[in-house]
Amino acid sequence: MKLKKNKTMLLMSSYPPRQCGIATFSNDIVNSVKLVFGKSLPIEVCALQKKENQFEYDPDVHYILNVNSINDYRLLAEKINNRDDIGMVCIEHEFGLFEGDYGDYLLSFLLAVNKPVATVFHTVLPGPNDKLKKIVQAIIDLSNKIVVLTKKSQEILMQDYDCLESKLRVIPHGTHMVLWDQKEKIKKDFHYSDKIVLSTFGLISANKNIETVLHALPNVIAKHPEVIYLVIGKTHPEVLNKEGEKYRTMLVETTKELKIENNVIFIDEFLDLKELLNYLIMSDIYLFSSKDPNQAVSGTFAYAMSCGCAIISTPIAHAKEDLNSGIGILLKEFDKPNEFQEAILELVENKEKRLEMSRNGYALTHETTWENIAIKYGFLFAEVTENKKNLKLNFPRIKLNHIKELTTEYGMLQFSNFSQPDFSSGYTLDDNARALINLIMYYNSSKDADTLSLASIYLNFVAGIQREDGKFDNYKDLNLDLTSQNELVNLEDSNGRALWSLGYTLSNHNLLPYALVEQAQKVWDKAVFHVDSVTSPRAIAYTLKGLYHYYTVNPEEKIKNNIIQLADKLLNHYHINSDENWCWYEDYMTYVNNVLPEAMMYGFLATGDLKYKKIALITFDFLLSHYFMKGEFSVISNRGWFVKGKKKNAYGEQPIEVATTIITLHLFYEVTGNVKYKNQLNMAFSWFLGNNHLNQIIYNPVNGASYDGLEEKNVNINQGAESTLCFFKAQMIMDKYKNEDDYRYSETAGIFAI
Repeated sequence: MKLKKNKTMLLMSSYPPRQCGIATFSNDIVNSVKLVFGKSLPIEVCALQKKENQFEYDPDVHYILNVNSINDYRLLAEKINNRDDIGMVCIEHEFGLFEGDYGDYLLSFLLAVNKPVATVFHTVLPGPNDKLKKIVQAIIDLSNKIVVLTKKSQEILMQDYDCLESKLRVIPHGTHMVLWDQKEKIKKDFHYSDKIVLSTFGLISANKNIETVLHALPNVIAKHPEVIYLVIGKTHPEVLNKEGEKYRTMLVETTKELKIENNVIFIDEFLDLKELLNYLIMSDIYLFSSKDPNQAVSGTFAYAMSCGCAIISTPIAHAKEDLNSGIGILLKEFDKPNEFQEAILELVENKEKRLEMSRNGYALTHETTWENIAIKYGFLFAEVTENKKNLKLNFPRIKLNHIKELTTEYGMLQFSNFSQPDFSSGYTLDDNARALINLIMYYNSSKDADTLSLASIYLNFVAGIQREDGKFDNYKDLNLDLTSQNELVNLEDSNGRALWSLGYTLSNHNLLPYALVEQAQKVWDKAVFHVDSVTSPRAIAYTLKGLYHYYTVNPEEKIKNNIIQLADKLLNHYHINSDENWCWYEDYMTYVNNVLPEAMMYGFLATGDLKYKKIALITFDFLLSHYFMKGEFSVISNRGWFVKGKKKNAYGEQPIEVATTIITLHLFYEVTGNVKYKNQLNMAFSWFLGNNHLNQIIYNPVNGASYDGLEEKNVNINQGAESTLCFFKAQMIMDKYKNEDDYRYSETAGIFAI
């Protein structure tokens, strides 16, 4: 079926270099849509500006609307109507952006344009007078969809403006993704290591009510002279034009009167994004002091939470919805210095509480990262234009940042707290074996010499945890001492992964340095004696994979016999546990299920015996039938294994299961050429990109890590070794397919698929 031509989204908004919150918001929308959807969702901008303000715009701006001229609204509509490729006009609405009574000049555009329209209300005023109500209702009637940024705004539109709930979409304000472990480093760079940093940012105006905070600070600073308060931002251009620096001057004079001028720092700049985020990351407490009870949402509030600040806020709608006691302190009133003083002292004097709030806020805002917000706008566009099949997800760039962060001179650490390596978690053979395979695989394609130094570290760990008898332990603490876990758990699977990593290393002997190959061979020679004693299905599968890779370059009869022996063991498991309705090797499915049919297929490839291929296909297709259902992809839940005769549990999905599905689909497509495996492979990978029940990305675009899991209502944003390595390998496999296929929006269940 021939796909329709890609349609364009036209964004009507103020836009940089104009300095205002809506301009910044719109620029972030444009950048995130490009990042997530690329050329499949072209986005252009119509910049709103007043006659007296003239700006030089970047190429994203295709139209400029002089908001003072009501005739220009109609002329703009005619230009847009003449373009077949514009699929939707998205209007960023704020009453001050458009001229007329309550910005009613906009109605002349809406009456003339014949394209679908989505209007984003940044402010929704409760209890409207008759005129305001009629204007807002007219905008609602002339729009196909209405977007609001908070649930409170949704309620007001429904109750006070009679807007139908079916027409409304709540899409929160976006946030920028930052790394959790940067706070102390950035503080040190700014020479604030010994300070407790409070901050406020945004374009300065009287509505910010910063003087309330200033009057709260004298007693705080008297008790804690290490407290500093950063007031970040230029005076709002509109305020500057009308009254100059009157408000800022008043604030500066107030600091002198209160004798706190040495602890209050005014940063009179419109900062670029990187600088701004650095200031927020190093802030311990963010103070939001707006005195406007009708302010629906605040980008500054959202950004501060996403940067790991504990928040103290006046009770605007945004704060009421998001600021629970685990994230910050919601004040009861708008203009009470004593309330601010009490709240600031509570957090300054309780570091653990402050840090806990920071962690909770940081975790909560993953849902609102701009990548996730872009997905929501993409869904909205697809819904309004009914042009879903052309919407595609971009392939994320492969990054080794987090892999390097997790790697010490001894090996790869097991876990992380958010993006910060958790040294107390120690090391495992499992992770270092995976890392060894992945870095050699990456070296084969990149020829990056630095990769070999990492591979050498992982191989040293594998060698160092091998026992004298050739078997392996799995767990070492930070001091490289074996832990008691080695005595408490079955180590067969870990030993199998070690054999797999060694076999894979040796299969690439012609590409690797001699010393590395020689070391791997010595470890292999000691370990291979134990392959006959392996009994558990996954250990059998991992061991068989290692033997297969070794056999490709060392076709020894003994190795082939070992492969046959292990494949027959798997075959025996299948015959014992399978029946007409259960084509599997066990009477339950647990973790890393794909490795079982994958190993069986390797048995076929090594021996040519069709019985292995037959069972590999039967069992893998049976597994896939439970992973791909009704246009959706979901793997076995770690909340409870999938037991024969019972229903599969939902949620609790882990990257390792998704990645091993991709690995096995890739193998089966290469062996069989069956295009269904390639289609399913693409759909499985899109799970990381937002094709999941939360429609959220499961990877960190800043450091290349994967998050640890997809739960019912949230993403577990810790970034451990297992998850990150699995995503990294899946990316390397998908890199071979990214120019052949795309990740398209499925009309079933609103997800992405081929």
